[in-house]
Formats: sequence, C-alpha cells, structure tokens
Amino acid sequence: MSSSFRLGIDENGLGARLGPLVVTSVLAEVDERGARALSRKLPKSMRPDLDDSKRVVAHGDVALGEAWARALLGIDAKSPAALLERLLIDARAELRAPCPRHVEAQCWSESDEGFSAEPEMLERVLAHRAALERRGIRFVAVRSRVVCTNRLNELRARGINRFVADLHAMESLVLAQRALARAELHAVCGKVGGIGAYSRFFGPLGGRLHATLQEKPAKSAYHFPGIGEVSFVRDADGRDVLVMLASLVGKYVRELFMARIARFYPRPAPASAPSGYHDPVSAAFVEETALARRTRRVPESCFERARDDVDTEPKTKAAPARKQRVAEEKGRTSATLELFTEGCSDARRA
Repeated sequence: MSSSFRLGIDENGLGARLGPLVVTSVLAEVDERGARALSRKLPKSMRPDLDDSKRVVAHGDVALGEAWARALLGIDAKSPAALLERLLIDARAELRAPCPRHVEAQCWSESDEGFSAEPEMLERVLAHRAALERRGIRFVAVRSRVVCTNRLNELRARGINRFVADLHAMESLVLAQRALARAELHAVCGKVGGIGAYSRFFGPLGGRLHATLQEKPAKSAYHFPGIGEVSFVRDADGRDVLVMLASLVGKYVRELFMARIARFYPRPAPASAPSGYHDPVSAAFVEETALARRTRRVPESCFERARDDVDTEPKTKAAPARKQRVAEEKGRTSATLELFTEGCSDARRA
C-alpha cells in the first residue's frame, strides 16, 4: 500500500504582548486509509479531546495539550523540561545564548515545574493516538520553533514584523520535516494574518523554484519541486487533524514559558497568572513588575514586544516602483496585504 507524508503547522502567541511566538509542526506518514481518514471528520468519541485548541484548552488549563505532547513525544519524559528538549528544533543552549545571564531564568528556570495531566486523560489520549494509527496515520515527528520576545524585537527593528517572522518559522519547519521525511510532503499551515500572496514574503523558501496553485482568501497553495505542496489555509486548526495537534502542543509550550515568566517575578498572593495577551490581567502584571524589572536590570526588549506598525494605521509611503506594482496587482491583492509591505525587502534578505 502506497504512503505519503502529511505535515500540519500552526502558531501560538502571534498576537501576544508578552512571551514567545511558538510555531509547531506535526509530521505523519499516511497510507491510503490514512489519507481518507484525514479528509473526514473525526469520530465523535475523539472530538472532546482533539479539536481547535481554542475550544478544548484555555489559559491556565492546558493539561490536554500536555497530554497530547507526551503521547506524541514519549510518556517516558520525566519533566516538562525533558519534554521540551525533545520538542524544540533548536538546541536549548542555542536559544539561551542571547539571554543576559542575570535574566536567563525568566524563560529557562525549571523550578516548581511538573506535569498536570491526570493519568486518566493521558490514557485516553494515548488510546486516541492508537486509534489514529490503526486508521493509517503514523506519527513521525513533532517539532516546535520558539521565537522569543527579544528575537521578535530584533527582527522588527530590521523591518521584519511578527507576521513575516511567523511565516519564516513555518517555512523552516517545512524544510526540517522534509529533510526528516526524505520525500516530498503535503504541508498544511494556518493562514498568516491577511496575507494572500505569500511568495513575496518567503524567507527560507525564498528564491526556490515553485508554482502557485491558488491564492484565494480561504487558501493559498504552492508546489515546490523536491519539497512538495505547501498550503496556507484559513481556520485550519479547526479542520485539519495534524494542524489541530500542532496547535494543542504549541499552546502547551507557550503556557509553559508564560508560567516561567510569571514565577520569575514574585507577587503577592493570590495574583492571577498572566496569559501574555492584551488583557487586563497581563496589563496589571506589566505594571506590578515594573519596579522588579528595573531593580533586576531586565532589558525591556527581553520582556515586552514592541508594537508592529501593522497594529496601527500604516504610514509608510510606497516608492514609485512599488506603487506601480501595487496598481498592477490591485485586482488580486487584498487591501489587508498592504499592511505587510513594510520591511518586505529586508525580510527576503533575512
């Protein structure tokens, strides 16, 4: 029976104020039965545990994401840190290297960490994995790329906004998983912001020969000879099983880092844990830790993201050549895409 490789990729933390951007990929080898299974709805018995992460997990309650991470990466991992070591595509030492020594513990302290998923939940998720494998879906690898706050701020200073940083992380995972599969694959990624035409923003995939299969609001797809098909699909985290899994695992990873950040700044109990998004609890956390951050000499670039220009009204004046190009593409390029043009040329060189 012939087989092929499928890849699901999604992000967590793209719109956050604090904490990292986490991009996660799940690679599976599927036979004909597996391909059919991925094209259909999941059995009702699985849906409470495998769905769009926004429906089944929430800030402060990501035990299900943890359970799936352990089920996919190995239940023999003794701690969250050991699980993270298996998951991250970049070596931990490489990720920690840019951190000022006195601030390193903000994201990398493992103190007071432990697993939270109940044995019953873990057994249930393991049974779901076994059922998917019986349907012809063999899980091969799960990998995440973590882009820390300081790195996002560095990229922004070079004209590469968070949307393009997210896209480039997705591309790097496609290439890494393609190397592991040693065969062409079909990658499904969550849509990145309002981008419709991705070619002009490609980084790791930039300059590679490819054909545009379609560019529509719901889906943009490209074929790269030797790599395979790469699609960006709206609401993929609620439709594609592998993207659902990537989103669930990524949610757990981001919550793990946010918990470390919160523990680094002791506050009077019972202080609510910040999600890191633009909400009142996270805003209060920023205010309450201001003195501690000054005392500890924590660089602002390591703590809070600078706001992208796309978060406000665009103020960039396009060069004449760009104006002409935009006019030529007006019929097929959405207005939202123009929010991303700033830093486009820098992104290609990155």
